[in-house]
Amino acid sequence: MNDETTAMVPFRPGWTEALLRWYRSRRRDLPWRDDPDPYRILVSEIMGQQTRMSVLVPYFERFVQRLPSVADLAAVDDDVLFKLWEGLGYYRRAVNLKKAAVLVMERHGGVIPDTREGLLALPGVGAYTAGAILSIAFGVFEPAIDGNVRRVIARQFGIDQSPESAEGSASIESIVRRHAPAGESADYTQALMELGALVCLPNGAPLCDSCPGRDGCVARRDDRIGELPVRAAKKARRIEPMTILAIRTDDGSILFERRPAGGLLAGMRGLHAIPGTLSIDELTRYCEHRGISVESIVKLASRKHVFTHVEWHMTGYLATVRGPLPSQAGETFTPAEIVSGVAVASAFQGFLAEILRLPQAS
Repeated sequence: MNDETTAMVPFRPGWTEALLRWYRSRRRDLPWRDDPDPYRILVSEIMGQQTRMSVLVPYFERFVQRLPSVADLAAVDDDVLFKLWEGLGYYRRAVNLKKAAVLVMERHGGVIPDTREGLLALPGVGAYTAGAILSIAFGVFEPAIDGNVRRVIARQFGIDQSPESAEGSASIESIVRRHAPAGESADYTQALMELGALVCLPNGAPLCDSCPGRDGCVARRDDRIGELPVRAAKKARRIEPMTILAIRTDDGSILFERRPAGGLLAGMRGLHAIPGTLSIDELTRYCEHRGISVESIVKLASRKHVFTHVEWHMTGYLATVRGPLPSQAGETFTPAEIVSGVAVASAFQGFLAEILRLPQAS
């Protein structure tokens, strides 16, 4: 940023100091803050995407207890990884996290990179995550701008462009950079996130009286809290009808297949998910084509599962089969095994719970 550009960026004397004082007196006690090891910050940031803090903390603690190092994560069996992640959704994050750990072991000797370029080369690590790791774990300031930070800066400084636009994003980053204090990148970065999480809340409901920047906030001064940040038009999720088929053997075991390596729920274990809305006759033929002899098929409750850009509108069925399954059909697990901890993609959990409540035909 040259001198001319710097002069154009809004600057508020005292804003950073007030923010840091507020953070140091009000910050939450989170398990990675007292031990900001790069691995722990990487896990917390990837796990924290699309996850509420109240949900994140117990998952994080269980995850790092079972996998305390990059080497442990790189070597973990996928079933163990998915079980640790089960319920968080967005399983691609877990897949990328393990890929990143493998890359760190192979290319960096097990040491997480301390440069922006090195971090951005890791699967699943974008500009925000790289900035968070550098600022919090290494003390090297690099902007880590998430939704909370965008909201805080847009309101405090009256940014009239959507944070998702090139202009709005550049303005917010410039302001964050200009106010960054020397030698205090970890607290500064976390303070901005914390203010958005605890005080400068979304949906027009901020706790302005608790805000360290309330006296200079443009949105509060101009009564524009509900207008800022400017919202870009949301792209509607694509609706995909999906038929979910559970196959139960004569001993009560459930058949599972592995999802393809690419696409939604990549590599996860799940029930048969067939695009479209199939009839019982079509499902019977589907099974017969795979060498599975069907005795009966009953309908299950319809369900919906929301991904980031796609919604599955799911029609469920339970097929009861007799005789042995073909060797290539997939994996079977008994109800006891399923309840005790088989890792299954969350999209299918509701169907499994319903099936396990159903009586088994004698």
